[in-house]
Amino acid sequence: MGRNYRDLHDPNAEYTMRELSAETMGVRAKRGGGRDVEITDVQCTMVDGNFPWTLVRIYTDAGLVGTGEAYWGAGVPELIERMTPFVVGENPLDIDRLYEHLVQKMSGEGSIEGVTVSAVSGIEVALHDLAGKILEAPAYQLLGGKYRDEMRVYCDCHTETEADPEACADEAERVVEDLGYDALKFDLDVPSGHGKDRANRHLRPGEIRHKAETVERVTERVKDRADAAFDCHWTFSGSSAERLAGAIEDYDVWWLEDPVPPENLEVQKEVTDSTTTPITAGENRYRVTEERRLIEDQAVDIIAPDMPKVGGMRETRKIADVANQYYVPVAMHNVSSPVGTVASAHVGAAVPNSLAVEYHSYELGWWSDLVEETVIEDGSITIPERPGLGVTLDLDTVAEHMVSGETLFDEA
Repeated sequence: MGRNYRDLHDPNAEYTMRELSAETMGVRAKRGGGRDVEITDVQCTMVDGNFPWTLVRIYTDAGLVGTGEAYWGAGVPELIERMTPFVVGENPLDIDRLYEHLVQKMSGEGSIEGVTVSAVSGIEVALHDLAGKILEAPAYQLLGGKYRDEMRVYCDCHTETEADPEACADEAERVVEDLGYDALKFDLDVPSGHGKDRANRHLRPGEIRHKAETVERVTERVKDRADAAFDCHWTFSGSSAERLAGAIEDYDVWWLEDPVPPENLEVQKEVTDSTTTPITAGENRYRVTEERRLIEDQAVDIIAPDMPKVGGMRETRKIADVANQYYVPVAMHNVSSPVGTVASAHVGAAVPNSLAVEYHSYELGWWSDLVEETVIEDGSITIPERPGLGVTLDLDTVAEHMVSGETLFDEA
């Protein structure tokens, strides 16, 4: 079964961490109906997409394999390997317990936030796929059922000249008319020709005029055919963010995303309170314990967790439940492969206050080839009714696009 936590540190040290393994919780009893399944291995590999997607597979003694995805980042594959002994021999149906088991096992290594949470998320997503296959039910059913048959997708758009407002408007129209999306997002933290010192986070008047012009051109071009959001990537000071948000209040802005750095929630709230422009944040916070502060302090109008980063499918459901108590919608940030994207769609289908799931790879021609099924069609995802996530990795495509030095998964 591999070495335990004490083996990896000091085998003679007193072991005081609360243990949530099946052995100590007395849940080793046999289960009927083909549910007596044990995890035999966890493997991951990175695919060189527009981000280094970290795909995770969990193997069992029943021959069933669950596939998931962790948010990309240095050290995530190593952390998944580190956690593998903690789930081998366990029953994959115990998703909540295994999640808490991993969080507590890794508490000394940063399971409060950061890449450790992302690594746990990848395993958690794969557990949902695997549990769905064991129970012969789609993943959304494990989250309480669905509110919708299709999940709306918003397309993160780019142009070769992102500083040109007219080029952004042209691309917005192309994505709406030719690609069929009715929801878009553009970056506003792009060079305007008026900036002097990006490090001080201050926006000069010319920069605000330039960004407001981009917003005006895009929203006027698409009008009622599409919702348009705009991303700032935590770039500006509080006062500059307030001025920018005020300058675009007259336009039909879906939301203004991450206008200030994520650490200071008081400044985030000040910006949100200062404007009628809807403000969104959340992709750089971890687990419901952090996301809930944004919601309970009413520091955002829309919450934007990244499911394979924030803690996984059930953790994102918990965030959505808190948000629903404050009538706050959920727009899931997403830069994943089709695996993580479909997993986010299952979560979105299962919560009432879900707006959309992001799609960040429309310029990557082979994105859809990574799985055998069609994922996005006419700007939305039809929620799969097949067991688990309902998508099948195309291992030939995985092999073709693996990050250099990675190895392919074992066959089931």
